[in-house]
Amino acid sequence: MGCNLLDSGSVLALKAASLVKPCSNELKLIYSASVTPRPCSCSCKDFRPSYPSAQASKPSITIATNTSWLGGNASDQFRSNGVSTSSIIDNFRGLDASEDEYEGVIVNPERLPTNPNAFASILRVSLSHWQLKGNKGVWLKLPVEHVDLVPVAVKVLVVQEKYCSSTFSGVWKLPTGFVVESEEIFSGAIREVREETGIDTEFVEVMAIRHAHRVAFEKSDLFFVCLLRPLSTQIIVDELEIQAAKWMPLSEFVEQPFYQGDSMFKKVIEICIARLSNRYHGLLANEMVSEFEGKPSFLYYNVI
Repeated sequence: MGCNLLDSGSVLALKAASLVKPCSNELKLIYSASVTPRPCSCSCKDFRPSYPSAQASKPSITIATNTSWLGGNASDQFRSNGVSTSSIIDNFRGLDASEDEYEGVIVNPERLPTNPNAFASILRVSLSHWQLKGNKGVWLKLPVEHVDLVPVAVKVLVVQEKYCSSTFSGVWKLPTGFVVESEEIFSGAIREVREETGIDTEFVEVMAIRHAHRVAFEKSDLFFVCLLRPLSTQIIVDELEIQAAKWMPLSEFVEQPFYQGDSMFKKVIEICIARLSNRYHGLLANEMVSEFEGKPSFLYYNVI
């Protein structure tokens, strides 16, 4: 086991991960951290998850969501209030959108509310409406000029640790943990998130790396911030280590007083938001074989 931090591992320090998903049934992404510096080089095989891509005339943030991420059954909720579901559908006034051939919904990016609070309200109503209709997914593209709406549309997977110093009491933080010896960075991040929260994920990119010295046991420590994509949504808390876990709106997460004076944390959030708007790209894990080692290993680099 490594020393410590958000994602550490083997010789130095490895710690672990954090998640981000769209709000109230919207989008979901995951940020995690992990550490294991291992040099390699030569012929490559990209390790990349597959995900939808869309051509755009201008930079934008594309958010995909599955309507099943909404909590509960919307039609049952409406019926329990004594309101006809057909009348709700007929009188719906939400985000301007059209349906595609796959029973999905494509939101018109040109007619989005500019006020974050108004956007949050109408987004919740719209998602409930689309689930009620039986739509299977939603595509929401946010123009770069509306980047301030991202924290509203995105949720982060956060935890409260059961055993921590009084300084961190009551603070919601990103899932973290150690990467074990001989474990890949992305594997450690995925494992830690699953162990702490029960959420299955896939690795996307290493977003940032923090290098510190004389940390635990007077050793140097590497902290990897990783982007993961959630494959499940139901949280199952590790009762041995975690007090609580939940999906929290990104805007609410960053407003916690504990983080207000943390310049490094703020930079990480800036990087994450920039990634969602395609203004930043992290490091992909590429499997390669080095002539020096004679066996496969992973080289992390940005592909332009």
